[in-house]
Parts: sequence; C-alpha cells; structure tokens
Amino acid sequence: MDARQGDSPAYKRVLIKLSGEALAGEGRFGLDFAVIRDVCGVIKQCAERGVEIGIVVGGGNFWRGAVDGAGKMERTRADHMGMMATVMNSLAVADVLEQLGVPVRVQTALEIRAVAEPYIRLKADKHLKNGRVVIFGCGTGNPYFSTDTAAALRAAELGADAVLLAKNEDGVYSADPKKYSDAVKYDTISYDDVLRQRLEVMDSTATSLSMDNKIPLIVFSLRKPENILRVVMGERIGTLVG
Repeated sequence: MDARQGDSPAYKRVLIKLSGEALAGEGRFGLDFAVIRDVCGVIKQCAERGVEIGIVVGGGNFWRGAVDGAGKMERTRADHMGMMATVMNSLAVADVLEQLGVPVRVQTALEIRAVAEPYIRLKADKHLKNGRVVIFGCGTGNPYFSTDTAAALRAAELGADAVLLAKNEDGVYSADPKKYSDAVKYDTISYDDVLRQRLEVMDSTATSLSMDNKIPLIVFSLRKPENILRVVMGERIGTLVG
C-alpha cells in the first residue's frame, strides 16, 4: 500500500495487541530485537500520522500461566508469573520505541513503581492525547483473564476505535490452517459466529467484551509488520470481526 505522509488514517485511536510469541520471531522463545525494531518502526509511522496508540503485549514467549504451570503449580501464582513476562516484553518494546524517538509510557495493572507507572485510566488517556504511545503490562492484573481480555478491556475503557490483533496467522479461519488444508479464511465474521464456532480469535471473555462494547476486531499477520500501518490507514486485510 502506498501510505504517504499526509494520508488520513482510518482510525484516530487504536489498541494493538502484540502476541509474545510474535516478538520472539522464529525462535519462539525470548526476544528477537530485529523483529521488535521492525514492529516499532511501523508503530512510529502510525504515530507520525497522528494515530493515538495503546499496546497490550502478551507474555507467551516467556511463560503462559494456564499452559506452562498446568498440573505443576497453583493457577493464580502461575498467572502472576505470566503477568511478569508481559512486563519484560513491555519494557523491551518501550526501549526500542524510545531509541526511534517515539515518546512512550509503560503502565502496569500490578504496581511495579520502580519500572513503570501504575495503570490509571485518566492518565493513560492524557498520555494518548499528548501523542505518547502507552504500553499496558500485567494484563488486567487478575488471574484467569488473558491478555486478549486486557486488550478488549483497555480498548473499552479508553474509547479505542478498534482492536488490532497482530498474530502469527493472517486472519480468522474456520479451522486451524496448520492442521486442516481445507480451512477457510474469513474476510469478515460476526462476534456471534466466532463464539458459536469457538474460533480461536480471542478467548470468549474478550470476544464477548468487544461485542458488548461494539469494538471491531481486526485480525492480521505480524509476519509483515507493515500490516499495522496498512490496517490503520484503512486497507482491508486479514479478518474483520464485528
């Protein structure tokens, strides 16, 4: 897409959900700073066009509480470890954005004042209006709730125009395309159909929260980071859930 400076973005304020696994690149664990730099470079281009950007980062490249702790430790503590993983990712993304000259703040749902601001909705809103990218760590701050739910919650609280789900897959499919060659990709799909078919877009809590607040979800691949800019500028890629 030819997204020239001066083109009008399709969205004024967006909430971007970045999966932890995507930040690990091909390694699937830890951080791939080449990938992170590419992603942050595109986020900078969006910010330069006046888009207000919030980011929720997952932690699956380090620890997934419900999966990695299953049968080995108490679920609440396992989920708290997952929240700490999101903080590591948030700080890494923030640092790269700052290297690129993008003003940024990290806010966490659990208080870690030595490294981040506590999440305060009005303060986050002010940061966004002042052109700062705000990264939200620790999910919702509660066990049993995913970072997908955190993305839907922060989008609702802050009046985001859309949630951008940057994943490894390039959209929503009728089945896992890695397992089923006949899986069909949807260009658009309703929240109800996502819930009824139990499609793995977001967890059911996050999908229901987005539906109740009429927040569109756009699912696309982060393998090409420029897809973030393409979506922000209004190009139809991936899958629109709404």
